[in-house]
Amino acid sequence: MTDLGNVTAGSSSPAIDLADNVWDSEADDTLVCEAVRQETHDVRTFVLRPAAPGRFRFKPGQFMTYAFEIGGETLYRCYTISSAPTRPDRLSLTVKRVPGGPVSNWLHDTFKPGMSLRAVGPMGDFSCAEHPAGRYLFLSGGSGITPLMSMARTFHDLGRSEDVVFIHNARSPADIIFREELETMARVDEGFRFVPIVQSVSPLSPSSGLRGFLTRSLLEVVAPDFREREVFVCGPAPYMAAVRSMLAEAGFDMARYHDESFNFETLTASERADAAEAETQLDAEASLAVKTYTVEFTKTRRTVEVPETMTVLEAAKRAGMRLPSSCSKGMCGTCKSKKVSGSVEMTHQGGIRQREIDAGMVLLCCSKPTSDLVIER
Repeated sequence: MTDLGNVTAGSSSPAIDLADNVWDSEADDTLVCEAVRQETHDVRTFVLRPAAPGRFRFKPGQFMTYAFEIGGETLYRCYTISSAPTRPDRLSLTVKRVPGGPVSNWLHDTFKPGMSLRAVGPMGDFSCAEHPAGRYLFLSGGSGITPLMSMARTFHDLGRSEDVVFIHNARSPADIIFREELETMARVDEGFRFVPIVQSVSPLSPSSGLRGFLTRSLLEVVAPDFREREVFVCGPAPYMAAVRSMLAEAGFDMARYHDESFNFETLTASERADAAEAETQLDAEASLAVKTYTVEFTKTRRTVEVPETMTVLEAAKRAGMRLPSSCSKGMCGTCKSKKVSGSVEMTHQGGIRQREIDAGMVLLCCSKPTSDLVIER
């Protein structure tokens, strides 16, 4: 009998190390890049392992918060885990290159095997494990496929022929992430159906599948029983807004609707609306005799007035500032910032560790000022 723990693939290859202990970001948050895989022309998967041998434990669909050291600055970003918890010795991070995006471009251009980064997690409740059902409908657009891919891989690895209809929207056949793997699942798993929809085709990327966009009439044909399924949706904000509206108008029970998204580079329409209404709302706070504190941001050289009843992030966005954020619940850690001076009341949900708090870090999304503040941002 061969002992896999001692097998090597040649003299220069390390032995396969199947760790027994569970990776704990509180004890050691360093992950090392093991491999980089090109999925499409602008999407790459980065395979990560713990710096010290350990196994990952997470639910399919959960995300991690990563700290990237780029240009002398620490940038925090949330990315969903694209691998399955059934393969716990490695974790996959799949990222689409975004024009002008500082993190995605750094990952594609710079991050190589042997390099490391810091991470916290896993987090989130966007998971089929949190909402078990007899039938599922997965709807994804672009790189929003990653959490749904983790769920699909989990079902496949466990040999569970779950009733899943997986509809994915992409620009072209060449832009369908994980296409061959999903087609294989559909071929060998009786209950799994993969339905790609592309906007356009070319001689170099032909397709015999569906073209256009997801519509209610198309959904009625592909998944006529969609009203009876548990629905998971992930993709760009406009895509998810359209899907949510379409399902609601079709009489779908929205209690069985679940979505996930992360937005970092720009203000959303609702945030711009908040900014436009900032002066009126802040005046209303003042009329109630609420204390207001001054928050100074050292890097952007902006100063914002923040009522004691409002979080720093909320007030900054209403004033038109662009700050990294995602969950707005103190969970993901994306808005983590250095507090140079002052005090806050912070109620978080695990997005920051005690040693970071001791070092003066705060989560802007769940921190309300109790004095004037200076924030390094």
